[in-house]
Amino acid sequence: MTVQTERPPAGPTEVHLPPTKGKGKHSASRKPGALAPYLLLLPAVAATLIFLGWPLINNGILSFQNLNMRQLIQHLTEWNGIDNYKDVLSGSEFWRVTGRSILFTAANVVAIMIIGTLVGLLLARLGKKMRVTLLVALVLAWAMPVVAATTVYQWLFAQRFGVVNWVLAKIGFDSMSDYNWMGTQYSTFFVVLVLIVWQSIPFVALNLYAATTTIPKELYEAAALDGAGGWRSFTSVTLPFLRPFLYATTFLEIIWVFKAFVQVFTINGGGPDRLTEILPVYAYIEGIGNQHYGMGSAIAMLTILVMLVLTAYYLRIVLKQEEDE
Repeated sequence: MTVQTERPPAGPTEVHLPPTKGKGKHSASRKPGALAPYLLLLPAVAATLIFLGWPLINNGILSFQNLNMRQLIQHLTEWNGIDNYKDVLSGSEFWRVTGRSILFTAANVVAIMIIGTLVGLLLARLGKKMRVTLLVALVLAWAMPVVAATTVYQWLFAQRFGVVNWVLAKIGFDSMSDYNWMGTQYSTFFVVLVLIVWQSIPFVALNLYAATTTIPKELYEAAALDGAGGWRSFTSVTLPFLRPFLYATTFLEIIWVFKAFVQVFTINGGGPDRLTEILPVYAYIEGIGNQHYGMGSAIAMLTILVMLVLTAYYLRIVLKQEEDE
């Protein structure tokens, strides 16, 4: 006995859904809410394009021109293509300054992150009164203008009547009583390093202290019940929570130190004998100081490119470590 069944038609079947009421009204009501974040970002984006984007475009245009004092006086526009970039990249001075800038940035960032992290962890362990006192001191150091702080350090490390030389002579280093801190490359870099580290520690310490306040205390209690000591508790509880803050803070410090023009130029003008020039100072001296404005613009554009390469390399390392974790 065979039973014949009817085969359903091939192809997609139509499904009839009940009509939804008011769909057009709901989609229309969502549009203003969806546009609200973009409208809030619009002033910041406009300000960035005006105050950063437009000068960057003008600087890029100048880098393709032969612009010296004669062209400025006569209002001439002489295009020379990529000759400025060829002259910069073919010379040894640019690469020497670039290597010096990278080493200078690395030394400062390492010192800043180590000391700033230790100060931030100290803030988390101090009592209320001592914590408030240290926080006030950090905020005052952070709020001090860069030029004013640089001038103070010039007084501290002055060859005659400098506080540092006076203190060193008092504690037994008589040869340092008249020492010229700005007379050699390494001593000048040491003064600049101390200045930049002193200015940057508050930012790192306050960020790390704020990060420690987000760590649940129950995790420390659980680690103590498991028999973890101070170091084990730090590596298993504190450090994993602080790692994103450390990555972000290090990224910001690399950018800030790499473009530290004011401190280096104000301390000694890139001297002695232009041995302490970093890329921003080198671009200023070649452009404004020597009145080779097109050349200075090309160096400035290359400086931005070097900074982008460094930050991209750092971000790649960070993202790779996060993927491995």
